[in-house]
Amino acid sequence: MPLFERDGVVLHYVEQGEGFPVLLFAPGGMRSAIEFWEKAPWNPIVELGKSFRVIALDQRNAGRSSAPVREGDGWHSYTQDHVALLDHLGLQRCHLLGGCIGSSYCLSLIQAAPERIAAAVLQNPIGLHENRDAFYAMFDGWAADLQRRQPELQAATCAALRERMFGGDFVFSVSREFVRSCATPLLILAGSDLYHPTPISHEIAALAPSAALVEDWKPPQLLPDAVARVRRFLQDS
Repeated sequence: MPLFERDGVVLHYVEQGEGFPVLLFAPGGMRSAIEFWEKAPWNPIVELGKSFRVIALDQRNAGRSSAPVREGDGWHSYTQDHVALLDHLGLQRCHLLGGCIGSSYCLSLIQAAPERIAAAVLQNPIGLHENRDAFYAMFDGWAADLQRRQPELQAATCAALRERMFGGDFVFSVSREFVRSCATPLLILAGSDLYHPTPISHEIAALAPSAALVEDWKPPQLLPDAVARVRRFLQDS
């Protein structure tokens, strides 16, 4: 079980396949972990591992990863983890694929280190669209479980982190202005439910100068073509 440790953070990750690296950020909200790929419409660890070097991780305080929760933590804390993991693995450049909250992690990492990201796939991107309460409730469930494991964790610290994570708008992790300036090629597999509103996928696609949108991809009869398109997009980028 590969583990990477930095500044009190312990990240569990797995690798599969060979070739150009693809860093995966799993769905699952604050519980974003490798196991959620098995519940997703398709599993990129398996499918992309046939053509690429795939690296998947459990985010801090999800799955088998752990971390203290410190004052001031937020999206940037996760991005610092991701940059440090790339450094640990000796990867100067990679692709990204994120599902659900993973799409916002992708955009945050592109903003922080654009020179290291060749292309990104945003699958079911999250975003604010008449659903703030749903994100707060998701966070609160995660925080309650975390406080049982870390009794010293204060409710006020959790409340402040919740606001930094989900108190903003758009995709939470970056601004519309950044996406408008983002030169990284993006392929967006549109979302279609409460946490992954279709209008957010449309807006990312409209703002980003190098973006392509796949609207209908989840039905079983369409999924193989969508997976093939993801593979081609990454191979060509």
